[in-house]
Amino acid sequence: MKFIEMTGKVLKEIIKEDELHVADLGSAGIADDTIVRINQQGDIEVRRTDRWDCIGGLLGNYEHRLHKRTGLDWA
Repeated sequence: MKFIEMTGKVLKEIIKEDELHVADLGSAGIADDTIVRINQQGDIEVRRTDRWDCIGGLLGNYEHRLHKRTGLDWA
């Protein structure tokens, strides 16, 4: 599966109102420097010390938002 990785800070900038709320990210343990990744289906995963946890997903035109904000492609 391919992903785009970023920090929690970048994820907070990408999320729209009808998706997760910034408060939800905090309760999921995501801080500005937390490593997160999004797969091509829009699932958001957060890096824990020993695993990745799926915490939700992005909706709609997220591919464009990811590429525009990060400059990265799926890897």
